[in-house]
Amino acid sequence: MILDMFSGGSSLELIINLFVRVFIIFCVLPIHEYAHAFVAQKLGDETARLSGRLTISPLAHVDWYGAFLLVFAGVGWAKPVPINMRNFRMKNKKLAMAITAFAGPLSNIVMSFIFMVISIAISLFAPESSASAAIVQFFEIATSINITLAVFNLIPVPPLDGSRLITLLVPDKYYYQIMRYERYIAIGFMALILLGILDGPLSILSNILYNIVFRLAAFPFRFFI
Repeated sequence: MILDMFSGGSSLELIINLFVRVFIIFCVLPIHEYAHAFVAQKLGDETARLSGRLTISPLAHVDWYGAFLLVFAGVGWAKPVPINMRNFRMKNKKLAMAITAFAGPLSNIVMSFIFMVISIAISLFAPESSASAAIVQFFEIATSINITLAVFNLIPVPPLDGSRLITLLVPDKYYYQIMRYERYIAIGFMALILLGILDGPLSILSNILYNIVFRLAAFPFRFFI
């Protein structure tokens, strides 16, 4: 995965890859973080809104290190939305936190479905041209990255969303002990990404989800395919 956008392919493919990743950084990641903030507010926590994070403006969300990794490693993140689970109205605070955490990856899955539908529709109905082929490739890559981001963010390692999801499974005393070493866990995890050690497992899980999204997106076009 590391530096995969530079491996092989034509100059046009390289440019499309770069534009897709810039699009993800400034348009998709803000929606991911907005989804967290929106759901948190609906469940009673105003922390994100009061911090100026209930917005799709990239200026509020972009994390430049996470953006760098997305460009060069294919996965990355934005600034985590601040959440205070004590403010949730739900009696089960852990469940509320898990729902809020899952909202981000879910937004990536929804966007991947939308991009896949657009890609299929253009492939089927747009006149064949280099322009339409480039647009299809753009949305195919955007679909793939969204799916990878969804899978990546569900890994139960800080600062990813999966680390908040595991609050449902891990007793509080153990969870807080783990979080004491959050910074060191995150550094080790980033090293695994940069070394490409996680490429295999991420690819397998991403391919499974990609096939599911493709089947759902292709269903309305089943008489044309």
